[in-house]
Amino acid sequence: MSWQHTVPRITENERQNRLARLRKMIEAEGLAAVLLGPTESLHYFTGLVWHPSERFLGALVTPATISYIVPGFERSRVETLPHLPGEILVWEEEESSAALIARLVAQGGRLALDDGLPLFFYHALAAEMGAPGLADGGRLIRGLRCIKSAAEIALIQYVMDLTLDVHRQVHGLLKPGIKSSEVVDFIDRQHRQAGADAGSTFCIVSFGAATSLPHGADGDQVLGRDDVILIDTGCRIDGYHSDITRTYMLEGGESAFERAWWIEREAQQAVFDAARIGAACSSLDDAARKVLAKHSLGPDYRLPGLPHRAGHGLGLEIHEEPYIVRGNDAPLAAGMCFSNEPMIVFPGKFGIRLEDHMYMTAEGPRWLTNPAAGPTEPFS
Repeated sequence: MSWQHTVPRITENERQNRLARLRKMIEAEGLAAVLLGPTESLHYFTGLVWHPSERFLGALVTPATISYIVPGFERSRVETLPHLPGEILVWEEEESSAALIARLVAQGGRLALDDGLPLFFYHALAAEMGAPGLADGGRLIRGLRCIKSAAEIALIQYVMDLTLDVHRQVHGLLKPGIKSSEVVDFIDRQHRQAGADAGSTFCIVSFGAATSLPHGADGDQVLGRDDVILIDTGCRIDGYHSDITRTYMLEGGESAFERAWWIEREAQQAVFDAARIGAACSSLDDAARKVLAKHSLGPDYRLPGLPHRAGHGLGLEIHEEPYIVRGNDAPLAAGMCFSNEPMIVFPGKFGIRLEDHMYMTAEGPRWLTNPAAGPTEPFS
């Protein structure tokens, strides 16, 4: 396949740089430490991947050190997994991980918490340290994560190209009579064969009126000759996501769909054109809705029209900051990466979502995948 090349990787040096930036923020905020839970933020800063459970595992980051807080019987496993160097501190089954963390934080110091930590663990820490000793670390963590490095952009580009190639293969497979379940299985196989970590991370395949449901319908569907087709899928490579949607018909001639398709494409382009360094995220959502209102759709969230935000950030999480939504005054900055998908829904008839992702540079926005060419031409 022409898109294939060496998979970009996030290096240990880059993770060390991320950790250094976090430490500067810890000092600037007058904090004693930041506690990372078993979340994508732990992966982002340390390289350690761990699935959450009732037993806490994470990392305590201070201005000078990083310590891994690990259940005693998991130590040997953690030692075999990729992670930045740091002391491994264990707690046994009858012990409290929250008490161990409290002992490690300087007396009177404030501990900022990963915003992905479960509520029950917050309460355990509050019982040990007192609620005033705890702070929300989400602002610090998310502020760093939403600005993607060149290596991250390269990796996201790779995985987007992979999924776009799978979309192309699906387009060649589709024919009247095929079941949506067959298409879902095919997409998963192709993602796996191309090297995705675990096949498709999700896959929505909708035909006909089911395309008017933004996240698909229950049950299997059979493609009819004149059905609208919506396929939304993605995968992961080294933790980073792809997420691409194409909506089209196999043959032309359905004028209502074709007219609506070009309105959708106009709205998608308006989002791209509104993306400028310093522009509020909300202004991109506004740009999409202005196009729809011009064509007597909406306004606001009314249907026929756009029922949800115009886009979302993407990286180690498929939905993360920045959110392209009304009310989000956060300014766009170089390195931000997000979807552009101002879907148009005609209830009970059809829906059209064209989803491509873009990222910000100092000179302006760049597409990660080129938008679709037309109502029966999903690729350009």
